[in-house]
Amino acid sequence: MMTQQYSPAGFSLLPPVVKNLLIINGLFFLATISFQSTFGIDLENLLGLHYFQSELFRPFQYITYMFLHANVSHIFFNMFALWMFGYLLENVWGPKRFLTYYMITGIGAALVQTFVNWLDISSIQAAAEAYQNAPSIDAFIAFVRNHYPNYYEAEGTILQFIQTWNLDKTNPAYLNQSVEYIGQLIRMQMDVPTIGASGAVYGILLAFGMMFPNMLVFIYFLFPIKAKWIVILYGVIELVSGLSSNPNDNVAHFAHLGGMIFGFFLILYWRKKAGPLL
Repeated sequence: MMTQQYSPAGFSLLPPVVKNLLIINGLFFLATISFQSTFGIDLENLLGLHYFQSELFRPFQYITYMFLHANVSHIFFNMFALWMFGYLLENVWGPKRFLTYYMITGIGAALVQTFVNWLDISSIQAAAEAYQNAPSIDAFIAFVRNHYPNYYEAEGTILQFIQTWNLDKTNPAYLNQSVEYIGQLIRMQMDVPTIGASGAVYGILLAFGMMFPNMLVFIYFLFPIKAKWIVILYGVIELVSGLSSNPNDNVAHFAHLGGMIFGFFLILYWRKKAGPLL
């Protein structure tokens, strides 16, 4: 059996949905910069996806978050992958089905990210409640170190508060202030937005691997690898990265996996309805 090869045919051959998604994402990126610099409006806080218990949360963020990006490299790699893998899928599926797939995987990625955040924040809230029942300076230090290690190391206000409290451990005012500090940390975590098209892009990568498993994709334009192995490799990387819980990488790994999971089951559903040609 001959191995199919796939190389993007060029920007001029973009189908309408991919082209318009690229344009919309680009316009949102420029608007994020210009609104912040000109009007002092932070579109990430308004349109990025916040945890559902955050005061900044709005239901429409489950859609708008996927059109925002943090920086040039973030939007470039997402849009490059959208073009590289998406244009062939849209040519095969048609614009309506491709757009449906893109939106469902993007929203699905956000739902998975919300669930993972709920698991994390719920455990922290339970620990915070336990602390309120038995507050002490040692318990406070342990709470911050266990749940917010980076903040403990970098935030001078927390360290200064601990040092001051240590000089007067019996003062009840410090106990009340420590509870407030913990509440602030939890609220700060809830207010961090998730942004980017990566969840939908990973869904597109999954679809490409399922639709054209033996097509060769040239990594860095030099190294050929079959699409199915790319999907497996990236899936494993995201799973391992998500489970490692590294707070420094600032990447929503489980959102990426969520896009792939929702895409997998959506394609299975379509295949069941339409037959093996899909």
